[in-house]
Amino acid sequence: MSRTFASLSIYNYRLWFAGAIVSNVGTWMQRVAQDWLVLTVLSQDSGVAVGIVTALQFLPFLLLTAWAGVLADRVDQRKLLLFTQSASAALGIGLGALVLLGHVQLWHVYIFALLLGIVSAIDAPARQTFVAELVPTENLPNAVGLNSASFNAARLVGPAVAGLVIAWLGIGWVFIVNGFTFIATILALLAMRSSELAGAERAPRKKGQIREGFRYVRRRPDIVVVLIIVSVVGMLGLNFQLTSALMARTEFGMGPSQYGILGSVLAIGSLAGALLAARRSRVRVRLVIGAAFGFGIATAINATMPTFTLYAITCIPVGFAALTMITSANAMVQTTTSPAMRGRVMSLYMMLFVGTTPIGSPIVGWVGEEFGARWAIGVGSIAALLVSTGAAVWAVRYWRLDVSYHLHKPRLRITYPPTVAARDAADADRQAREEASSKIRSQQIEDKRSQA
Repeated sequence: MSRTFASLSIYNYRLWFAGAIVSNVGTWMQRVAQDWLVLTVLSQDSGVAVGIVTALQFLPFLLLTAWAGVLADRVDQRKLLLFTQSASAALGIGLGALVLLGHVQLWHVYIFALLLGIVSAIDAPARQTFVAELVPTENLPNAVGLNSASFNAARLVGPAVAGLVIAWLGIGWVFIVNGFTFIATILALLAMRSSELAGAERAPRKKGQIREGFRYVRRRPDIVVVLIIVSVVGMLGLNFQLTSALMARTEFGMGPSQYGILGSVLAIGSLAGALLAARRSRVRVRLVIGAAFGFGIATAINATMPTFTLYAITCIPVGFAALTMITSANAMVQTTTSPAMRGRVMSLYMMLFVGTTPIGSPIVGWVGEEFGARWAIGVGSIAALLVSTGAAVWAVRYWRLDVSYHLHKPRLRITYPPTVAARDAADADRQAREEASSKIRSQQIEDKRSQA
């Protein structure tokens, strides 16, 4: 099997991949249907209303993900995922029933978006770190890349199918189908061989574990710079649901089928980026910075396209740059973090990456409503260019990078002392272990005193 698909040779990961791709198709169908329902049925083409729905769906990531990361480090992640997938299925079917019965109102969608956000916030850290139990450590970057490939392969199919279902049967059936797609993930989790799971190191129950996670990240400047990049770009740039809906509806006067096609075209680039990421055995911070800069350039071009066809075509490089940044950031954080801290660190990653959406979506929606859909995209482009440029300047100074351009073979060459990032990671892990040992010794002393 080629290096790109190496993790699929592992039985448990194959099950996970198959179940995930089915449920991801349903997730993308619901995202399209939810935004189209709000934009065209429950409001008067209101970008603000769509932004509020998106904000409510991702607000729990900002409020709950740190706690969910501690939970992911403590409990059996497979059992936790079974609960969250079942809850997501029930919410999808419930909203679909309201739409089909003709009782749905805007505030209903707000409530369901918030509830789904709560479940997703609990699900995300466990989902991100569970892959480390399915594959060996050396396969982790490959598995993370394949997870993104699964998500974006579904993105190729989901929006287009959603647009057709909306046009033929109505919006309500999209939510019903999404609810039933979660059964695929549930069955995959139940069918896994427990004996082949890696059995990740569990953190003991004690006070201050969230603070411990924050301290660990603070001592890792490489992780900090990645978190800053993904939080800024995620907040203002990765609002494709909103910006694509506004562009399709208000700039080009298109219907739900064309809106769904935009999501699928965007996924062509995203899938290519994810598959390329799956081939990498090592990820560095410079790739995250470069991908964020490329995303800023691609979205700037995308926002200026005069026709629907050209706009759709330029969605491909936008998707490629976005997924290269996201997948590289995810793999870099997971592969360089101590296993006992991985759930908490990934929860902070998800909190900043996804949890900033409630801040950004209403802003981007307001910009789109007041100044036009093109400027809604432009805001994200400017933000990505600024944060990536700032991160590049910082990285050159902090890691003493040697940056040179070779004219005979046009390429930019970047080299730095390989011990710098490794030293930061080793120092953070050592200090985390020392703090944990100190707390255990203190607890043992207190226990002896209480017994005496």
